[in-house]
Amino acid sequence: MSPAGGAGTRNGPNRTGRFPAVLLVAGTLALAGALARVLHSAPADVRGPAATLITLYLIWVALETRISLRTAGEPASDQDRGSEQLYGAARLSTLVAALYGPLPHGPWQPWMLVPVGLLTAGAALRLLSIRALGRFYSHRVRTVHDHRITDIGPYRLLRHPAYTGMLLAHVGLVTFFLNPVSVALLLGAFLPAVVYRIRTEETALAGVAGYREFARDRKRLVPFVW
Repeated sequence: MSPAGGAGTRNGPNRTGRFPAVLLVAGTLALAGALARVLHSAPADVRGPAATLITLYLIWVALETRISLRTAGEPASDQDRGSEQLYGAARLSTLVAALYGPLPHGPWQPWMLVPVGLLTAGAALRLLSIRALGRFYSHRVRTVHDHRITDIGPYRLLRHPAYTGMLLAHVGLVTFFLNPVSVALLLGAFLPAVVYRIRTEETALAGVAGYREFARDRKRLVPFVW
């Protein structure tokens, strides 16, 4: 998330309940079903890269499971403004649209490795960003009493590298399992949801000591762009 791991307060009302855990279960079931579908129905020569991509996504989800379950018990603040639900629903919708659209056709071509690489790189960037934030990271918008700005690892270059990684991974997913619905959701729902969540976090984080100076020297998602 943000260099402060989110925004808000520890003692705010828990309006979003167990949304992160529900999203985790729904996403895992969708991925497992898609993997079974690929192994059963995809053309033989593209079955390998398709199954590899879904398996990598499942590993990524598994590595964030502890955070998702921990986050489900954390309170959200009034400053969240529904960004958690919007962002999570847009991610899940994009995922399902990509995985349950038409299966990729053969023959296998070298370009099919590019989406696998994009998803791997995006997930790795996100996990590195989470690790850099340590205990300050949460899927839920909040701060803690001794919150401080993190400027190590990917945060040396960007304000929100975890979101950069998230988007990069889904560009890879949608590119491989390409269909009009998934592209429309990625560009028309998921990307705007990420931008909205970033704006929401930054509004709250403006009050954290050192954040304005941190933000002044870094772009949000893409170096030299935005």
